[in-house]
Amino acid sequence: MSADFACYTTRWPVRNYELDSNGHVNNAVYLNWAEQMAMEHAELAGYGRAWSRAQGGWWLVHRSLITHHRPAQFGDVVELTVRVIYLRGSRGVRQTEIRRVADGEALAEVLTEWVWVRESDGRPARLPRELQELGRSATEATLARDPGFLQALRRTPGR
Repeated sequence: MSADFACYTTRWPVRNYELDSNGHVNNAVYLNWAEQMAMEHAELAGYGRAWSRAQGGWWLVHRSLITHHRPAQFGDVVELTVRVIYLRGSRGVRQTEIRRVADGEALAEVLTEWVWVRESDGRPARLPRELQELGRSATEATLARDPGFLQALRRTPGR
């Protein structure tokens, strides 16, 4: 199985252990889902762990921003779509949308800012050229819609 570099969608059921005391999916679970989606997407697109090691680096989560719209509950089947929306310098941003399959309702959106770091010292480094090229059109589209996108993400309260 393979995946498009820019976008990947999958579905899974909400499990009982993912619920909080209110019977809703716990806030931290949405972040877990977004990270799992990023890893799964990278592996299926051919840019996972082995590729990263061959490039002498890896991705590290710098920050995540979650926007809740509606609660997910036990038994819901959710559809998760992750998109690469920004790749430049040492940074990458993925947007994960989470929807309930039964009615298409948006449940949450997670923006995750990743930093590419060198394996040798764990310091931020420029993205491999191949990633820069693959992400160019998504980055340009994001910046055309919102030229201050990355600065706004960094100024978001609650970091």
